[in-house]
Amino acid sequence: MKARLPCAVSLLIALPAAVQAQEAGNDADAKFRLGEIVVTGQRGEGVAMGSDTVSQAALEAFGKVRLDEAANLIPGVTMGNSGGSRNERLIFVRGFDRFQVPLSIDGIRVYLPADNRLDYGRFLTPDVAEIQVAKGYASVLDGPGAMGGAINLVTRKPAKELEIEGRAEIDLDRNADYAGYTSFGLVGTKQGTWYAQASYARNVTDHWTLPASFVAKVPANEDGGDRDFSKSADSRVNLKAGFTPNATDEYSISYTHQEGTKNAPLHISDTSNASLRNWSWPYWDIESYYFLSTTALGDKATLKTRAYYSNYDNLLRSWDNRNQNSQALPRAFNSPYSDNAYGGSLQIDMNLVPQDRLSLAFHYRHDEHQETQTSRPDSVTPAPTVEPVQTSDERNWSMAAENRYAFTPQITLTLGISYDWRDTDRAQEYGVPAGQTGASRLYQFPLRNAEAVNGQGRLDWTGENGDKLYASVSSRARFPTLFERFSSQFGTAEPNPDLKPERAINYEVGGAKNFGALHVSGAVFVSRIKDALVSVRLASNRNQRVNIGSADYAGAEIATDYRLGDTLQVGGNYSYIHRSFDVGTAPIGGFIRQFQLTDVPDHKGFGYVSWKPLPGLELLPSVEWAGKRVTVTPATANNDVPVYYKTGRYVRADAKISYAVLPNVEVGAGVRNLFDEYYVLTDGFPEAGRSYFFSLRAKY
Repeated sequence: MKARLPCAVSLLIALPAAVQAQEAGNDADAKFRLGEIVVTGQRGEGVAMGSDTVSQAALEAFGKVRLDEAANLIPGVTMGNSGGSRNERLIFVRGFDRFQVPLSIDGIRVYLPADNRLDYGRFLTPDVAEIQVAKGYASVLDGPGAMGGAINLVTRKPAKELEIEGRAEIDLDRNADYAGYTSFGLVGTKQGTWYAQASYARNVTDHWTLPASFVAKVPANEDGGDRDFSKSADSRVNLKAGFTPNATDEYSISYTHQEGTKNAPLHISDTSNASLRNWSWPYWDIESYYFLSTTALGDKATLKTRAYYSNYDNLLRSWDNRNQNSQALPRAFNSPYSDNAYGGSLQIDMNLVPQDRLSLAFHYRHDEHQETQTSRPDSVTPAPTVEPVQTSDERNWSMAAENRYAFTPQITLTLGISYDWRDTDRAQEYGVPAGQTGASRLYQFPLRNAEAVNGQGRLDWTGENGDKLYASVSSRARFPTLFERFSSQFGTAEPNPDLKPERAINYEVGGAKNFGALHVSGAVFVSRIKDALVSVRLASNRNQRVNIGSADYAGAEIATDYRLGDTLQVGGNYSYIHRSFDVGTAPIGGFIRQFQLTDVPDHKGFGYVSWKPLPGLELLPSVEWAGKRVTVTPATANNDVPVYYKTGRYVRADAKISYAVLPNVEVGAGVRNLFDEYYVLTDGFPEAGRSYFFSLRAKY
């Protein structure tokens, strides 16, 4: 298996007070509750963020169109950049990465069967009612793999007889030149016992500019100004229809089609072949059909079902040069992936006695991955090489039980246990098997199944006025992907079919309290990772993933929101996390590759002020900051062991002004990265400099 990655005016406008109050009242109805997962943190109101959630109102107010930027508003969640030739946006939840924190849409898992290297920059937020992040403790009822938490996008749902909304944003770069746009449209209806909705979102980045302080180190890679190869486009269609025959039952069918295309900027200073790959993705598409339901079985039990079918198609092109007009050299290829998945879940909730609820859940998922590759597509002599289709199949199951017992109306204890198992039915590759010689051929890797038992418990106390305290412990495992077990990474890695699951034990104590108009929530957490999956350097000078060593993550979070009347709101959050890793002392294949944990800063914060000096007018400045984070230079021919170092700290300020010209029509303008701050999240890949936007929103 080859190493692969799948791949205007925005509403940054807060609503006038009357409209905002109306929307807050309709928030519960506008959220697709069938698609929620179990999240126990406090939810924010208006532009405020909860400790584990972000509402559509906050997404609109702060103009977070992409998932990575939106989730970064939540304490304990950090956005990142993969760097390299793949140009992916990342999300870390208390230090856990995209392999360890599943992503779902309406509770339906988004999983790329080959490597699950999700690019969070491809997921748009305008049609999302709420982003939910379960940190550390993610209920076993929601399915397998949530070793470090879970992310769920709850889509919107109509709450009125007729709903129409349109948004547009025009983006300008640092020089006030056109840089892209965002558009969104929604129409929906709720009619007695049924509802229907259709929405479309599109985001186009023509380019973005580097900060003025950028100094070109290798002009052939990047000479400043407009960031080369920063163009991308993403769109999503969401269709939904539902039937609610009574107050307890609901049945819904949904369809989502997502399309993306992107390029990959180059490392600003490295000149090795590994960094100067000229890669592009002409398509990166996801299509899903799913059915969700909840049915009351008498007055003591409820049955919930989910069924889905998904397709994942993407194409990676490697070019001869930066002009991307020829594919004749040995490094050039076309590599399409065609994947599909189907499955579902059943969950029954039973109130054995009024204070005791027992829930049982069963999950099943079948994944099929197909890949091929055409090397040197434009070559005449030698002729292009076309590999046969290679197929991998896996089946995953999970059985879970959870019991929630209320000792008193204020104190509850929740205990959960699950058993997960995975069967690998096929894992094909084209080439020469390890340790053998001869011509390339289609062959089968050794197949290994896996299983894991998970357990968790949580104690909650709820007081008056929304005060809360809780303590939890959770032991969860996740299975390694096909990529981690079988990928040759274009000849730079050796497969390891015998990889075991890695496991995290998460401990957390937290709470929330209201002091009049001031709301404060916080948590302290510790995570211990065992059998960690780490890439090591072998004596053969190749990489291999192995289960080795352990890691410890520890930290704390606090979030505040303070309302001074109807005109002023101040809020923010702060996160601290410290991570350490011990690879042990046993040699692997000769020596252990130098290794450090990367991409997550020790300190991270966000703050904002929402001021409404006049009816319909809002000023919304905000600031985010982060401490140093460890990053790593690429391995080159003269430097086989990468160098780890820390990036600089950064402070980024944004500002927006909006005005309601009519009760349901708002216009706005703003600036991102106000002071044109130069900062990097990963070695060799700076973030965007100052940019401007103008926005319009109309809603009926």
